[in-house]
Amino acid sequence: MKQNMYSKNILLVLAASFFYMASPMLVTPLITGFSESIGASAGVMGFIGGLMNLCSLFCRPAAGNLADKISKYKLASVGALLMALACAGYIFAPGEAVLVAARIVNGAGFACCSVCLSAWMSNMLPKEKIGSGMGLYGTMNALGMAVAPAIGISVYQALGYRTAFCIAFAFSLAILIVIQFIDDKGEPSGGQNTSESDGGRGRLQLVDVKVLPVSFIIMLFAIPYCATQSFLVTYAQTRGLDITVSMFFPAYAVVLVVLRLTLRNFFDKVPFGKFLAAGCICELTSIFLLTLMQNNVMMFLASAFLAGGYGIMSSVCQSTAMLLAEKEKRGLANSTYYIGLDLGMTLGPMIGGALYGGLDIRWFYPALMVTMPLAGAVYWGAGKRLRKQKEKR
Repeated sequence: MKQNMYSKNILLVLAASFFYMASPMLVTPLITGFSESIGASAGVMGFIGGLMNLCSLFCRPAAGNLADKISKYKLASVGALLMALACAGYIFAPGEAVLVAARIVNGAGFACCSVCLSAWMSNMLPKEKIGSGMGLYGTMNALGMAVAPAIGISVYQALGYRTAFCIAFAFSLAILIVIQFIDDKGEPSGGQNTSESDGGRGRLQLVDVKVLPVSFIIMLFAIPYCATQSFLVTYAQTRGLDITVSMFFPAYAVVLVVLRLTLRNFFDKVPFGKFLAAGCICELTSIFLLTLMQNNVMMFLASAFLAGGYGIMSSVCQSTAMLLAEKEKRGLANSTYYIGLDLGMTLGPMIGGALYGGLDIRWFYPALMVTMPLAGAVYWGAGKRLRKQKEKR
């Protein structure tokens, strides 16, 4: 049941996508401090902080297969319930063991919602509008990533951790409420025998091979972003920079929303290779500015170019993954895309930590520049298939 770009069903999926991203993003900047407040050691704090993404990484293949075999409505409901259960765990956690369990549950729920909602959205869109439609979807994700941490930190500072987690719980419940009003329940395209159409009766596919190059490319774009997310404050302190670090990611989010809305029609017309070239230039410029950064002007410019790099490429890679896959396998294709994103979110802080501990701080960002030539190498290694997307857009 194809929808126009601003139909009720699509607007409701976009609202649900905001809430599914806002719930864990509200928790992310608070969870390590909260774990310390209930007795966790420094090592356990870091483990708890990264556990949701690690769990989500391992859950995505199963979520991707389920998204192609059962209705998107059912899978989104399960994911939202798991996220709400995890938030209840944060609210009432007496110690670190319950917190660990809640993070695992949150990772499973986040995997279900992220794979399911984007596949649901892409299946509602006409093929010629998948790029612009997924650009809007990414914009709602970006808003969730920008707004929720600010809400969480403000509520925590005024009323404490557990009250802030109540807001995250409300966001999870909002997903459940919103999807009740979607008419298209996202039933599998091929009916109950979808998995048998290619002779794969009962076979669990972990990834969509056609989407793996795109998955590796977004991983390489995510590594510098996530290293910056984890170490920018420490980097600025170590170098003694007089800058307002807290404004970096809000500025990034504002520029990203403007860029995605401005470019939304080009996502369906411009070939992947041109977006990749522009994205690499933007991300390299951002890293270069962070290397030389001395004031807020350079910091804001770096955030703007990072939005043009990682921020835009996350939408482009996701829509390309949808176009590379058959309609009945878009759940699996989407989970393959998110595997790359999860790896980037996991490896970014780890690589950042290794660079911070092993190199002079002045080489922290220059060392991250290697990711962009590697992204270009992945594209040229699989370029024939990706270049064909020019004909499909």
